[in-house]
Amino acid sequence: MRLAALALLAASCGGAAVGPVGVSDKHQDIAVLWAQIRDWSRDAKIQLDPGSQVIAYVRGKTVSEERAVCPAHHDVPPVCNDSCNLSDAICDNAEQICKIADELGKDDDYAQGKCDSAKASCREGKQECCKCSDQGTQP
Repeated sequence: MRLAALALLAASCGGAAVGPVGVSDKHQDIAVLWAQIRDWSRDAKIQLDPGSQVIAYVRGKTVSEERAVCPAHHDVPPVCNDSCNLSDAICDNAEQICKIADELGKDDDYAQGKCDSAKASCREGKQECCKCSDQGTQP
């Protein structure tokens, strides 16, 4: 039973070798948060897997910077609540993923890659929210 759980964990981590229990537990936490981001991205009608250009753009930036895509004091019309709430949830998970990635260190390619991907999804979600808000407030 334990062996099956370890195989499942390795598969969920992209086939990465399972390291010390703390690392594999944190990789599992990242995998769960990242799966939620993918589900919410589908619901928000944004890319499930952000493109390499967006990922390169967000690398080295914080989730807070990616949350700030919309203009300051941007009002969300009711028609955009779903899109904007989903983008907030995506960004919340991105923060958690990046926090775990920071705990694991810069040499953990799996965690750092998921952090960058999550930040890119946050950015794309916020852009979709802004686009909806712009369209929803025009006469």
